[in-house]
Amino acid sequence: MEFLATLTTLLLFFSLYLILKHYYLKLYTNCYLIDYVCFKPASDRRITTQTSGQIIERNKTLGLSEYKFLLKVIVNSGIGEDTYGPRNIIEGREDSPTFDDAMIEMDEFLNVSIGDLFAKTKISPRDVDVLVVNISMFSPAPSLASRILKRYKMREDCKIYNLSGMGCSASLVSVDLVRNIFKSGKKTLAVVVTSESITPNWYSGNDKSMMLGNCLFRSGGCVMLLTNNPAMRSRAKMILKCLVRTHIGANDDAHNCAMQKEDDVGRVGFHLSKGLPKAAVRAFAENLKHLAPKILPYRELALYMYGTVKQLVIKPKLESNSAMARINFKSGVDHFCLHTGGSAVIEAVGRALGLSKYDVEPARMTLHRWGNTSASSLWYVLGYMEAKRRLRKGDRVLMISFGAGFKCNSCMWEVNEDLQDGDVWEDCIKNYPPQTLVNPYLEKYGWVNEDTEETFNREERMESLKW
Repeated sequence: MEFLATLTTLLLFFSLYLILKHYYLKLYTNCYLIDYVCFKPASDRRITTQTSGQIIERNKTLGLSEYKFLLKVIVNSGIGEDTYGPRNIIEGREDSPTFDDAMIEMDEFLNVSIGDLFAKTKISPRDVDVLVVNISMFSPAPSLASRILKRYKMREDCKIYNLSGMGCSASLVSVDLVRNIFKSGKKTLAVVVTSESITPNWYSGNDKSMMLGNCLFRSGGCVMLLTNNPAMRSRAKMILKCLVRTHIGANDDAHNCAMQKEDDVGRVGFHLSKGLPKAAVRAFAENLKHLAPKILPYRELALYMYGTVKQLVIKPKLESNSAMARINFKSGVDHFCLHTGGSAVIEAVGRALGLSKYDVEPARMTLHRWGNTSASSLWYVLGYMEAKRRLRKGDRVLMISFGAGFKCNSCMWEVNEDLQDGDVWEDCIKNYPPQTLVNPYLEKYGWVNEDTEETFNREERMESLKW
C-alpha cells in the first residue's frame, strides 16, 4: 500500500510538472512586436523625375526601343517624386561602385535607424539577446550583423544571424527565425534589421528583363524590436498570431523567374522573367491554402467548402473564378499590408483578395512615396496605417510578401493598443492620398514615343533637353 501511495504521489507531481511546463512554454512562446523604426534617407539622396532622366541618359547602351520601354515602365510604376537612392548612383558612379560605396549606404541606415530604435524603446544594446540581419544582395565579411554588434557594443553571448539572398520576402523569414528561437521558453529580446543594398546592384546594360529593377527599387530599411517576455506585453504594439511560409523553388520556372545573372555580354543584373506573374500566383495560392484555416472564422471556411464542392460537382464545366478568390478574407482580417513590388502586383493581389481601394491604399501610397524598398516595404505600409490612425486595439493585420526563390510569406498580427505614431510619415501623411498619382516623367520624356529610329539621336536630345 505504501508503494502504491508513493507511486500515486509521484505520478501526481509529474502530471503537475507537465502542466506547469506546458503553461510556462506557452506563456513564453508568444511573439510581441514592441516597436519598429523605418529609415528616411537624407534629402540629398532624393530621386526625382529630373534625376531619373539624367541617370537613364548616362547609359550609352540604350536605343529608342529601350527608351520607350523605360518610359512606359516609369510612367506606370506608381512611384512618385520623393523616393531615395544611393549616393554613387546620384553622383554618376553607378558603373563603378566600390565596396566603400556599398558600406556607406548600409551605415547611413544602420547608424540612424538602430540608434533611433534603442532611444525610442529605452532598451540598451546590452539587453539584446538575438540579432537578425537580412540584406539580400550585399554580404561582406565580417558580416553586417557583426558590424552592428561591434558598433553598439552588444554582449559577447548575443546570438547573431546574417541572412542573404532571401529577396523581398526576407523580413518575414527573419521574424519566423526569431519566433522559432522564442519557442525555447527563455525570456528573449530580439532585434531584426531588414534592408537592401542598391549600390552594387545597378544594371547598366540594355536587357529589358534586367532594367525593370532599376526603375522600381529604392533605398530604405526597417529595424524591429521583438520579445517573448510576457512582462513586456503592455508595451507591445502588436502580437504575432500566425506566420506561413511557402516556397515553390523546386519548380524550374519558379526558381528562374527572379534571379541575379549575367546578360549576353557579361553585365550582372537582376533578371525578372515573363513567367514571374505565373509563379507569384502559384505561390500566393499555395500560401493562402495554409493561411486561410488559421485566420478565417469557421463560418467563412464552411461557406468556402460548400462553394468548392458546388463548383466541382454541380457546375464542373462552367467557367468561374478560383475558389480562393471567392473567400471573404475581410471576415478574418481588418487591414492588409501588401508587398509594394509594383502597381501591377498590388492591384493583382487586391483583386485576388477582393479588396477595396481603401484596403490597397496603404500599399499604393507606400509605393508612391518610398518605391519598392524590398524586404522593408511591408513596414512602411504598416507605418502608413499607423500614421493615418487606422489601427485600433484588437484589429487584425495581414502581411503578404513575395520574393525570389520563388517565395510567398504571410503573417497575421493583432494590434495590442490604439496606434498613432507617425514615424517617417509624420511630415507628409497629411498629403496622402494625393489627388493624382500621374508621373511627370511622361511630360518631360513623352517625346520618346513620337520618335522613330531615323529621327532618334541621343546626343542631340541631350543637348536640346533643358531642365
